[in-house]
Amino acid sequence: MMKLSTLNKLLFVLFFKCLASTFCLQANTYQQNQLIETQNLVKANGKYVTLLGTQVNIGEQAPNFKVVDKNFSPVQLTDFSGQTLLISVVPSLDTGVCSLQTKRFNEESAKLPKNITLLTISNDLPFAQKRFCKVENIEKIKVLSDSVWRDFGTKYGLIIKNMGLLTRAIFIIDEQGKVKYKELVANISQHPDYVKALTVIKDIAPVLVVQEEVTIKATSKENK
Repeated sequence: MMKLSTLNKLLFVLFFKCLASTFCLQANTYQQNQLIETQNLVKANGKYVTLLGTQVNIGEQAPNFKVVDKNFSPVQLTDFSGQTLLISVVPSLDTGVCSLQTKRFNEESAKLPKNITLLTISNDLPFAQKRFCKVENIEKIKVLSDSVWRDFGTKYGLIIKNMGLLTRAIFIIDEQGKVKYKELVANISQHPDYVKALTVIKDIAPVLVVQEEVTIKATSKENK
């Protein structure tokens, strides 16, 4: 006779799969045929893929978007008003490069001033994101899901047609809400340019770092 604990595990897996299917159906309510298609920008498995949605370019006002956090609570771009944002976009947290990318920015976040916020967005379900963050100790960045409405992917032109994933990308948005940096990684199996992205965001929001250094020096002199 099957042990109760094993049965419970099987029931949980079946429930999770049913729930995932429900969210996939809901997420696919957007009409792919009505979205702008962009080609020859990104490759997967050595072949170009089609990106769905509207491409956002450097210098443009960043479109507001709606995603959800690990508790399915809505989160919008406007919630980070006054912050300089780095948005790290990954296809799936459960893959090697995506995992490393997320952990890298989580580590880098601790070195940045408080007026800089780092986000990771993927189409993973919030359940999976929550589990990943717990296992990998991702605590310093916000990990958000575009699985419910596909709003972010649609407005930023990141949905990979016939795959339902977001393509790997980096966006930096300044305090005025303008796109200052964009990288669509040419091959989704490769890493983004971490050094360049981090250099740009430090250049955009350097004031707080300088102020902290001046304060520390001033305090040291007073104590002498």
